[in-house]
Amino acid sequence: MDFLTGETLLIDKPLGWTSFDVVKRVRGTLTRRYGLKKMKVGHAGTLDPLATGLMIVVTGRSTKLIEELQAGVKEYVATLRLGATTPSFDLETEIDRTFPTDHITRELVENALHRFRGRIEQVPPTYSACKVDGRRAYSLARKGQEVELKPKVLVIDELELLDYAPESITIRVVCSKGTYIRALARDIGEALGTGAHLTALRRTRVGDCRIEDCLNVEQTAELLKTVVIDKPENADLIPDKLKDKNFSQL
Repeated sequence: MDFLTGETLLIDKPLGWTSFDVVKRVRGTLTRRYGLKKMKVGHAGTLDPLATGLMIVVTGRSTKLIEELQAGVKEYVATLRLGATTPSFDLETEIDRTFPTDHITRELVENALHRFRGRIEQVPPTYSACKVDGRRAYSLARKGQEVELKPKVLVIDELELLDYAPESITIRVVCSKGTYIRALARDIGEALGTGAHLTALRRTRVGDCRIEDCLNVEQTAELLKTVVIDKPENADLIPDKLKDKNFSQL
């Protein structure tokens, strides 16, 4: 495999890891094998630490494909707790309000989900990487500052109820780039006349790439350590300064 020219890895990100943790692990292994100080490694689409699932990691010249890969349709499986909200719309922050759920039925949930299919407007979470006056919204929110974000237009192609319980639902979402599932959880809660927040999220597809084709981090590490890799001609003669210049770190 020629990771300098460019390769694509499909990795199942574990719970608690940042997307950068995955990239750092891949880059560290490859730079040691190639004998380089730096190397181009990136990913097509960030996953929050509390999310799991498909990450597309690209190396070398394939990093030029990141924007194209990110544009692919995404599929997620998400679990929502009903009757309670958090400031971050997920488990990053503590519950701040509770609401009744006695009125909620499966039929009510199905009707509510129908409202979010197709072209919709969504206000991103305040705990997000969106910029406000040049600063990340999450950095302002974590300092207790008021954050006002404008709604964005996006498309939800499919929204399916997989499991229903009085205080919890699991949904499958097929959506366009830029969709915040945490914000969708918030909006579904409001549509149900209660509150809601995300308790689990798994990305299962990006474009034509699927979770079934992923390696976990241990399998990826073993692959990178053992696979035969193609090195550039006269790699041992490349001075460190040139290595740094030609293979800059993302």
